[in-house]
Amino acid sequence: QLSLFRLTMKRLFSASHSSVDSKEMKKFQLLAQKWWDEEGEYSALHSMNDIRVPFIRDTLLNMSSNYHLGNPLSGVKILDVGCGGGLLSEPLGRLGASVTGIDPLEDNIRTADQHKSFDPVLAKRIQYKSSSLEEIVEECMETFDVIVASEVVEHVADLEMFIKCCSQVLKPEGSLFITTINKTQLSYVLGIVVAEKIIGVVPEGTHEWEKFVPPEELERLLESNGFSVKTVNGMLYNPLLGSWSWMESTSINYAMHAVKSGAQGQSSPADAPSELGNEQPLATAGTTM
Repeated sequence: QLSLFRLTMKRLFSASHSSVDSKEMKKFQLLAQKWWDEEGEYSALHSMNDIRVPFIRDTLLNMSSNYHLGNPLSGVKILDVGCGGGLLSEPLGRLGASVTGIDPLEDNIRTADQHKSFDPVLAKRIQYKSSSLEEIVEECMETFDVIVASEVVEHVADLEMFIKCCSQVLKPEGSLFITTINKTQLSYVLGIVVAEKIIGVVPEGTHEWEKFVPPEELERLLESNGFSVKTVNGMLYNPLLGSWSWMESTSINYAMHAVKSGAQGQSSPADAPSELGNEQPLATAGTTM
C-alpha cells in the first residue's frame, strides 16, 4: 500500500512539476516534419554540427585512452536530451557511440525514427524515445557516459531540476555538453530580431529572451549540483555563409563542457588543472574540420 501511495504521489508530482514547457511543445509541433530540410527552418542547427560534433568528439577523446580507429566513440553511451529529429544523434552514432535520443514531442521522435531507419548501422546504434528527462531518471540512474543538451536549456521550464536530472542519469565522472544562448542585449538583437524577424533563419517565436541563460548562471547551477565546468567557448553564426565558428566572446551563443564529480564526491582525475589546458586547443581546432 505504501508503494502504491508513493507511486501515486510521484505521478502527481511529475504531472504538476516538469521541466517540459507546454508552450514550447506547441511551437515545435508545427515544425516536426521539417527537421531534415537542410535549407529550411533548421538550417542553422544542421551547420552547427560542423563545430559541435568535433567539440564533443575531441573533448571525449582527450579524456580517454581508448582509441577506436574509424569509430572513435565506440562503447560510449550518450543521452541526447531534446533530440528533435535526430540532427545531433545521427553524427554521434556514426562516430560509434550508442545513442539514446529523448524528446517530449512524439512527432519529433517519429521523424527521427523514420530518418535513422534509412541507415542500417544507425538503426542499431540509436534508439529514440518520446519522453521528458525526468521521466527516464528512475530507470536510467547513472547509466550514461555523456549527456548532450544542445539548444535545449533555453526552452526548459525548470533549469535547476533539469540539471539535477542530468546528474542523476550520468555516471560519476561523466560529461555534460550544453550549447545555448547568452542573455545579453546583443543576443536579443541577433538571436531574435535579426535571426527570427529580419532574415528568418530561425522560425519566428522560437526563442524568448527571458529564458536565455547567461554562462555565469549556468556555471553556478552546474557547480552547485556536483559538476565541475571545464570549458566555455563562444560560438558565432554567420548567416551569410550559413556557418558557425568558435570565438572568444560568449556574448551570443556558447558551448559548455562540465564533468560530474566522481563517486563519494571525490574529485576525478579529470579535475586536474592540466585538463583545461589540454582540452581548449582541441575544441577550437574543431572549426577547421
